[in-house]
Amino acid sequence: MRQTQPAPVSKPPRSAYAAYRPMNAGRMPMLGMDADVWQRHASGWSVWTRFATLPLLFLAIWSHVWIGWPLAGLAVAVVCIWLWLNPRIFPAPRTFDTWRARATFGERVWLNRARVPIPAADNRRAVALSLVTSFGFVLGLWGAVTTGVAAVILGTLLTYAGKIAFLQGMVRLYDKMRDAHPVYRSWTIVPVNDNTADARAHGRTGS
Repeated sequence: MRQTQPAPVSKPPRSAYAAYRPMNAGRMPMLGMDADVWQRHASGWSVWTRFATLPLLFLAIWSHVWIGWPLAGLAVAVVCIWLWLNPRIFPAPRTFDTWRARATFGERVWLNRARVPIPAADNRRAVALSLVTSFGFVLGLWGAVTTGVAAVILGTLLTYAGKIAFLQGMVRLYDKMRDAHPVYRSWTIVPVNDNTADARAHGRTGS
């Protein structure tokens, strides 16, 4: 009796497989930020104080005309240390449905686009706005180094305009992608304390 071999199981396309395979989307090793740091960064204190740091960075660079480059370099180092500490020192917010939290998580989704694909139009828009932000930042840096007031002001305005538009796009991206992967859905889950009075009452009523 002739035995028949089972038909080989075809593998799903790489792009489709990449969208659903298990992966640690909560960790971005190149940024040194794990899931806990990202949740802390979603705090309003973290987002807005970090947002307000740009003029301080330009001022620290500009200060070389008053205190010399060695001390100005120290001032720049202090600002950079603050930028590193900023998403780590504030407590995570109690709710994650705010604009700032969705913008933060949307940026995580965008950074993870190589593993979980995102809509091409959203990616193109984010890249274009990132270029605008980067151009403004470089222009501001050049102005601070050369003490050009106009360059610093224009660079600051371009950086802020590009970043705000980028973050608004990240809010829309996260709203689209929050159900694309179990890890994304888990980002905004707030654990319930079973020892609270409300939880015990909920358990007694069975609702």
